[in-house]
Amino acid sequence: MNFAGFWIRVLAYIIDIIPLLIIGFVLALLSGEDLINTDPSAPIYSFTDLIGLIVGIAYFVGFESSAYQATPGKMALGLIVVDTDGRRISPARAFGRYFAKILSGLILLIGYIMVGFTERKQGLHDMIAGTLVVYGKPGQVGYDPDVFD
Repeated sequence: MNFAGFWIRVLAYIIDIIPLLIIGFVLALLSGEDLINTDPSAPIYSFTDLIGLIVGIAYFVGFESSAYQATPGKMALGLIVVDTDGRRISPARAFGRYFAKILSGLILLIGYIMVGFTERKQGLHDMIAGTLVVYGKPGQVGYDPDVFD
């Protein structure tokens, strides 16, 4: 397997964030919420934020566990998400990976930076979820015993 490195994964994330920002913007407009909250007495999080979280989870979990095995950003760059045996990941594993990304970010982004320094280009969230991000087409990546021995 040809593992995807740090910068290509950053670029894929930037591509993925664009539709999510657009959806968030539309949700905020439809809900009538201010795009920039300057009222210190207003709640920090709103119902729109909850909807945005659900959309984000659905986006990443749905795409990465689908037959595409990748979000649109990863697809655009020829990347897929697989388990450590090279198989498509389940929705439960994709869900766990999504929430493990929070831990990767909480520790000063070190969990993400690890991608650039680990043998199989895994971030902390990948290690926790037992996943790899590799170059490939859905369904065409398989277990390579030379990589794992």
